[in-house]
Amino acid sequence: MHDWSRGAACQAMDPELFFPISTEGPGREQVEQAKAVCRGCPVRQPCLDYAIDTRQLNGVWGGTDPEQRRSLIPTVARRRETVPAPPLPGDH
Repeated sequence: MHDWSRGAACQAMDPELFFPISTEGPGREQVEQAKAVCRGCPVRQPCLDYAIDTRQLNGVWGGTDPEQRRSLIPTVARRRETVPAPPLPGDH
């Protein structure tokens, strides 16, 4: 557990609120409810920093959904992630 997480507004809440099945349709409302909790959280920035640094692909972290966090990842890091792997010996 990270020290900052002890002060999180979500600490006593059901974690499922922050990990909706989808960010579309009915899941959109759940995402908005989770973000509302984050808006008043005293550790919102460290939470967001953690999510970006560790590439959290799911859930609401620091008041952001996965799509929002992807836009915050530095361009260089994104480029590194999208470089195709070299071919294996014997591949044509």
